[in-house]
Amino acid sequence: MSNLREVNNDILKDWLDFREDEIGSLTCAEDKKHWIYFDEISERILKNVPEQNKKYVKKQLEQLDENFMDYISYWNEKYYRNGFCDGMQLIGGCLGK
Repeated sequence: MSNLREVNNDILKDWLDFREDEIGSLTCAEDKKHWIYFDEISERILKNVPEQNKKYVKKQLEQLDENFMDYISYWNEKYYRNGFCDGMQLIGGCLGK
């Protein structure tokens, strides 16, 4: 069970990727309300940046977006994966008694 806790490229990763695609489709108003509208926010920031700084600020915003998405993906996978493993251990513990 401990190897399932490691963030790997396995069936649990495939399921998490599928769920991420489903969540990213913004199928309901509640999802849309809590979505991070990074592109729209970036555009508003760039409209207020002097022309000579736009290229630099745009690159920094793109790096921030990429870093944030990597961060969210990693932590979501880590905690979903551990929650799944904890659930399996609880079930296994109940069946073992």
